[in-house]
Amino acid sequence: MNIEELRTWCISKKGVSEDFPFDETTLVFKVMGKMFALTDLEGDLSINLKCDPEEAIELREHYSCVLPGYHMNKAHWNTVLVDGSVPDQLIRQWIDQSYNLVVEKLSKKQQEALAQL
Repeated sequence: MNIEELRTWCISKKGVSEDFPFDETTLVFKVMGKMFALTDLEGDLSINLKCDPEEAIELREHYSCVLPGYHMNKAHWNTVLVDGSVPDQLIRQWIDQSYNLVVEKLSKKQQEALAQL
């Protein structure tokens, strides 16, 4: 997976926007204004993803490419090094899980608005 494929997968989801709120190289993906993924466009490809705290620990123990979220709440975020050591489909699944976790935490009004898109 490369940055273009990663970006295409993220923006294909309902209600997703992208922007650079931190600096000119950190691309952030949001659903209804809430962040679910971010990646740095410089250096080796990696992506920060929201994760259930218990699953986050399990993934870190099982996959060497999954680390505690860089500059994030380490209990709820993982950094995934996109280095070819796990299948692209698994990375897509983790992105989907991050998106779904954020959608679940949206207000009922935001969830209804998302459903109308």
